[in-house]
Amino acid sequence: MDVRETGSERDAHSVPGPTGLTQREAETRHRRGEGNVAVGASSRSYARIVRTNVFSFFNMILFVIGAALLALGRYNDALTSVGLGLVNAAISAVQEIRAKRKLDRLQLLSRGHVTVLRDGRGVEVTPERVVRDDVVQVRPGDQVVVDGPLLDGGAVEVDESLLTGEAEPLLKKPGDDLLSGSFCVGGAGYQLARDVGAASYANRLTADARRVSADVTPLQRRIDFVVRLVMLLVALMSVTILAQAALEGFTLVRVVQTTAVLSGLVPYGLFFLVAVAYTVGAAKSAGDGALVQQVNAVESVSHVYVVCTDKTGTLTTGRLTLAGVQPVGPLDTGAVERLVGSMARSTAAANLTTSALAAALPGTAWEVRDEVPFSSSLRWSGLHTDDGVYVLGAPDTLAPHLSGTPLTDTVTALTSQGLRVLVVARAADPGTPLRDPDGRPLLPALDPVAVVSLTDELRPDVSEAIARLTADGIGVKVVSGDDPRTVAALARQTGLDVGVPIAGPDLDGLPDGELDRVVAGTTVFGRIAPEQKERLVGSLRRQGRYVAMIGDGVNDARALKRAQVGVAMRSGSAVTRDVADIVLTDDSLAALVPAQHQGRRIINGIGTSMQVFLARVGTQGLVILAVTMLGLGFPYSPANVGLTLLTVGVPTLFLTMWARPVPPDPQLLASLGRFVVPAAVITAAAGVGLYAYHYTTLLAGFSDSVIPDFVVTDFERYTGVSSGDVGFAEAAATIGAQTALSTFVSYAAFLLILFLKPPSRLFSSWTRPDGDKRPALLVAGLVAAFSGGLFASPFTDYFGLTHAADPVFRTVLPALVLWFAVLSAAYRFRLLDRVLGLAKLSGRS
Repeated sequence: MDVRETGSERDAHSVPGPTGLTQREAETRHRRGEGNVAVGASSRSYARIVRTNVFSFFNMILFVIGAALLALGRYNDALTSVGLGLVNAAISAVQEIRAKRKLDRLQLLSRGHVTVLRDGRGVEVTPERVVRDDVVQVRPGDQVVVDGPLLDGGAVEVDESLLTGEAEPLLKKPGDDLLSGSFCVGGAGYQLARDVGAASYANRLTADARRVSADVTPLQRRIDFVVRLVMLLVALMSVTILAQAALEGFTLVRVVQTTAVLSGLVPYGLFFLVAVAYTVGAAKSAGDGALVQQVNAVESVSHVYVVCTDKTGTLTTGRLTLAGVQPVGPLDTGAVERLVGSMARSTAAANLTTSALAAALPGTAWEVRDEVPFSSSLRWSGLHTDDGVYVLGAPDTLAPHLSGTPLTDTVTALTSQGLRVLVVARAADPGTPLRDPDGRPLLPALDPVAVVSLTDELRPDVSEAIARLTADGIGVKVVSGDDPRTVAALARQTGLDVGVPIAGPDLDGLPDGELDRVVAGTTVFGRIAPEQKERLVGSLRRQGRYVAMIGDGVNDARALKRAQVGVAMRSGSAVTRDVADIVLTDDSLAALVPAQHQGRRIINGIGTSMQVFLARVGTQGLVILAVTMLGLGFPYSPANVGLTLLTVGVPTLFLTMWARPVPPDPQLLASLGRFVVPAAVITAAAGVGLYAYHYTTLLAGFSDSVIPDFVVTDFERYTGVSSGDVGFAEAAATIGAQTALSTFVSYAAFLLILFLKPPSRLFSSWTRPDGDKRPALLVAGLVAAFSGGLFASPFTDYFGLTHAADPVFRTVLPALVLWFAVLSAAYRFRLLDRVLGLAKLSGRS
């Protein structure tokens, strides 16, 4: 019936008939913004990404200092102060731009043409040219591109597995809604385009998937806290020291250099170190089958407390396997198996069921006179052969046509195990046709032959992977769109204690508190919609759980983004792969285990590196405060600070690379304090003593003119100041004292590594030896390289030091021995805990 209204323009809410809109009406609606335009790109622009990463709060401080140093011609100092900030900004910006490009290209709907009715005839248009109230033709193989009801004229079967995870096709009758993103697999009809563009289901899913969401990992939060705390302390020091500099009449160059040194106390290198560690860990994980797409996920996966996984395509291969064939008629088992196998081989249109039966059972292909293919609307298929008529179908569909004792008990026993159950039957009259006179499929009277049960095929290594996850204390929850009983049976095969499965409709309307209780105590969830998956993940996060969500379909995309770690299967949909933090390239859950070990290794390595970094920061800060209070000049130049590349940067890279995959330390910050405070205090005390001794000795010597002429000549070159100029003695004393201080602190930094990674019992006051000799060899190499550098002019000139001198070594080496003895005692007897009463505070005896 044609219900299209007349006139050039109609009310937007009118319902057109099967002849559709006119071309003029469609163009008017498209101009009015009622077209099926795909969702736009993610909100964060490239310019904003670059701006926020380059001009961060941390970097702005460095840029101001660098600009001042460049203006004063201090190019090496400027490079030392600003370099790490630029590297960190570049790494962060590149990672975020890469993520934006992946999100922007997400598209659930295909780019093919669709047929709409315009002016009463079919016209092919792109999906974007479909407008609201268009009539869209739906045929087998077509993807539905808009939301709206099926119009009168026919029923269709649609596959919504891409959207909901439901594997079976659904029969849609006139009046039922078709969802954009689904596929027509049977029948034909016309659909009214009610919801288009951003309002359609597919575009809402795409928009949700494109949302920029990035969880900060626990390690990143701790590092950020430590950096901010150090920055606060540095800011307080800067105000005090620069105020004193103003009172003493420091030059502008000295003020800028002092500011550069103070800003260098902030451990920006930790961010660079974390980025490098993440990159190396991601490369190693990729070799084990876990492609890391969000770089911090390589650490984040080690914190996972609960793994939520879909069933089809993740735990299973997506194929069916035969569970059993149970004869229920006069034929024996062998004859029944050959009969069922022959039926499966004789089907013209193979599907998952017949493929599984043909693979598992013997038989030969028959000559087929007529065939009724399986469809979700019929729920049975049939073959008419020379030997008779055979039917394979759902038990409840065939039951009214079966003779003999009902199969209810047998079917119930199998379905209660979550198996897919089918009945094989033979027509009582071999000559009965499978169709009525009008050609429509018709079931004849049947005699039962067998009950066939099938199960989803588990991935080969899924049981072992789940066992390893649970052994590590990680909970596993199966969340699927399939029937809860089927999901539970499959989960039970993997070794999970499934308990009582829960269906999605039972969760609707539950308040958050009740939902949290149900989710915490349930392992298997079935008939779960995409929105419910997202809510389940949110419930676990609300309970303080660190969640990984594993999926393969578009229906999993929202839950993947809601979880701290989203994991996709390589064989899954493109949308899911693009939003995931990790993609399992071999479709194997087993790859998560080595990925988790990589994350633990990174956390352990970064924790060790933070101890080295912060010990250096604490030492420098205390030395600067003490020397400034003593009025002995400023103990560091920006060039001296560059030595941290050798004393901290290189060691931490290797220590992170060599770290072992031990579980994360929940008391990381407390452990840092117990190690760093004694190391910083004792090292700073020895360093201040050395600095003061050399400064006062040299100042007195130059003032009294008791220094040999060749030494005076050397110091004129070091300082760039003539011996006859005012301030030469102070400049010479300062650079000589700085050399002694930097030499001592550098050697102490190398030896500190042996406390963290002791090669023998001599160094085991902080922790026990772990048998790894590589850190000791690294220390030996660094000591040799630094010692050799002290005798090379390019090295000493670059780092603002004098050449190696006997007075320096005569004081530094004894100081190192004393330092080692005192620090060993402090760690061995836990002096910090005793002084602060930490044992009493924590209740330990």
